[in-house]
Amino acid sequence: MGLDDKAKHKAEETIGRGKEAAGAATDDDSLRAEGKTDQNKAKVKDKVTDVKDKIEKKIDDLG
Repeated sequence: MGLDDKAKHKAEETIGRGKEAAGAATDDDSLRAEGKTDQNKAKVKDKVTDVKDKIEKKIDDLG
């Protein structure tokens, strides 16, 4: 499950980079900020997935 989530988060981060670049190219600060926000959200989701996977592994190791 973690790999699917990681791929989805990487895609979201890439889309965010695209928005940021488009905002920079068109001098659209709102789009640039939206892109950075999308990237940061994707990174946080990725970290949460890492923690979730580690917790699930620990639980499996106990059982």
